[in-house]
Amino acid sequence: MFGFIPVKEKMKVRSIAPTVLALVLGAAALNAQAPASAGNPFISEAKQAYNTIKNNLTAMAAKMPPEAYDFKATPDVRTFGGLVAHIADTQMRTCAAVKGEQKTVDAASKTSKDDLVAALKASFDECDAAWDTVTDANAAELVGGGRMQRSRLGSLISGVVIHDNEEYGYMAVYLRLKGIVPPSTENMGRGMGAGRGGR
Repeated sequence: MFGFIPVKEKMKVRSIAPTVLALVLGAAALNAQAPASAGNPFISEAKQAYNTIKNNLTAMAAKMPPEAYDFKATPDVRTFGGLVAHIADTQMRTCAAVKGEQKTVDAASKTSKDDLVAALKASFDECDAAWDTVTDANAAELVGGGRMQRSRLGSLISGVVIHDNEEYGYMAVYLRLKGIVPPSTENMGRGMGAGRGGR
């Protein structure tokens, strides 16, 4: 019984395989067209993931109406504005540390959409600058101290890219509950394929 695939299932696999192959080859072709940043192809590839989530979060913060910044998906979770503040504070702390600095935007003390969008932008500006300091040659250098010591690239991938994608997933629910299509889904409809698989 083990390893047995019914004929009908084999036909499905055979019909799906060319589609998957075409998608993989298409993605590889698109990736090959992306220019390597100043001789740092490894960092350039990682930064593409950062730019995707940066664009999605920026658009998401803009799409949510000001009156919905105090909306909670359930009573026991943060407000939408609280999530924006959390992202801004985490990014500012992480990206400043990559540059050997300590900075804060104190976004947790803010509640209005305008103030939170400004804090988010300031944190992305700091992260842009942090990404610009990382090269293939120095990506493994350790930053931070104690238990929080990580490589420059590890800090940016874990503390920003992975963290932001996780928060984006939560926030997509908030938008959906308000009848708003999340930016990544909207972009997929435009053929931009901007990540986060249909959220």
